[in-house]
Amino acid sequence: MNLYGVRAIYNFEMARMKRTVMQSVLSPVISTCLYFVVFGSAIGSRMGDIDNISYGAYIIPGLVMLSLLMQSISNASFGIYMPKFSGTIYEVLSAPVSYVEVVLGYVGAAATKSVILGLIILATARLFVDYDVLHPFWMISFLILTSVTFSLFGFIIGIWADGFEKLQIVPMMIVTPLVFLGGTFYSIDMLPPIWQTISLFNPVVYLISGFRWAFFGVSDVHVGISVGMTLVFLSACMLAVWYIFKTGYRLRS
Repeated sequence: MNLYGVRAIYNFEMARMKRTVMQSVLSPVISTCLYFVVFGSAIGSRMGDIDNISYGAYIIPGLVMLSLLMQSISNASFGIYMPKFSGTIYEVLSAPVSYVEVVLGYVGAAATKSVILGLIILATARLFVDYDVLHPFWMISFLILTSVTFSLFGFIIGIWADGFEKLQIVPMMIVTPLVFLGGTFYSIDMLPPIWQTISLFNPVVYLISGFRWAFFGVSDVHVGISVGMTLVFLSACMLAVWYIFKTGYRLRS
């Protein structure tokens, strides 16, 4: 394992976070604060509790997941796309670092940035609503597992994309609707039976449900299923990354 190579890629990507702090940190935090103001304070104060949890507190896990998924994908996809765009990807591929080390550097940095952002949003949420974390260990575990999984997914998108427009297609057209329809602002138990069944085909439901269980001990699906579905998606992303480097898909051409 070439730890120097991993550290060089990791430090380079983390340095980019410092250079773009307005875009990578402040922007998603401010956007999430607006959700708390509108849904948590203005609308939430007029709504009843859900599973004996105040509405403002109930939406915290979903809003954290919304920012976490978007930023994990964005950080990882942009991180690998820019070397492709500028042509420096060939220097990385010809350097004495393995594909595993390249992925560790890029995905590790993207996941670290997402975890930091998630913790900042959780701290910011205290300004708007009081909440307790029932299972802190599982909360951190879900935070890290989700960040790594979707950073891998973003890495795949960055390799697949052949233009800046494609970097935004999947996060904006697919991931965002799935998050909003995945129980961010409501429990799927509140839906009619047919829509409850349809919602179970949404993979984000399992992420938000498991993360919410870590906070309040309540969930729409069993926490074991949430962990299992996340691990399945992580395995699928790892398999896709292995295939990409094995075949050189959109890396050598």
